[in-house]
Amino acid sequence: MLVAAAVCPAPPMLLPELATGAAAELGDARTACSDALSVLTASRPDLLVVVGAADPDHHGPYPQGARGTFRGFGAGADVRLGEGEEGPRLLPTALAVGAWLLGRAGWGAAPVEGFGAGPLDTGRCLEAGRELAAREARVALLVMGDGSACRSLKAPGYLDERAAAFDAEAARALGAADLPALAALDAGLAAELQAAGRAPWQVLAGAAEGAGLEGRLLYEDAPYGVGYFVAAWS
Repeated sequence: MLVAAAVCPAPPMLLPELATGAAAELGDARTACSDALSVLTASRPDLLVVVGAADPDHHGPYPQGARGTFRGFGAGADVRLGEGEEGPRLLPTALAVGAWLLGRAGWGAAPVEGFGAGPLDTGRCLEAGRELAAREARVALLVMGDGSACRSLKAPGYLDERAAAFDAEAARALGAADLPALAALDAGLAAELQAAGRAPWQVLAGAAEGAGLEGRLLYEDAPYGVGYFVAAWS
């Protein structure tokens, strides 16, 4: 059963060495992520699963010890998903950012694995979440994903007038642990707005069914025209 969840954004610029001169702009987001991860530690899970956006080639489970890299973004640092033998596949970027957050927090409270949520339809996301929640008696999720990438003229997806409303509803649903609202996020619209968090959030919605968790929104902003949210569920 799911006992806690933390929702965090997944931009590589969360790493200060990648953000360089703009590192301070995401300082509040890093602090909020740390606060959300403390909720996971306090939940004393038997298993932590990091869930993040992934392309179809990187969909599916990743074992403890899987390696991620930020070399393609200009940083030489590699990360590992907990301790264990390195797997054959590199972590998708969202899971690598999650692994970095866990390393920064000194995670050691429970075994940790990963799940790459490819561009699945809503039904498959919900089912994947149910399966993850059934893995152990006490499961926690670290859910990595961004909102729309269309909040400003300089955003990666340029300005789309639908983006602000989409992000507002996503932020509200994440802060309220509103499972029906998360499940109702439109996959087609999310794809048009380049909202990579839609599938991971819907995996979370499936995992949280019947768990009775309450949510808190800890951070909401769009500093680079991309919606970033941090929430904690317990």
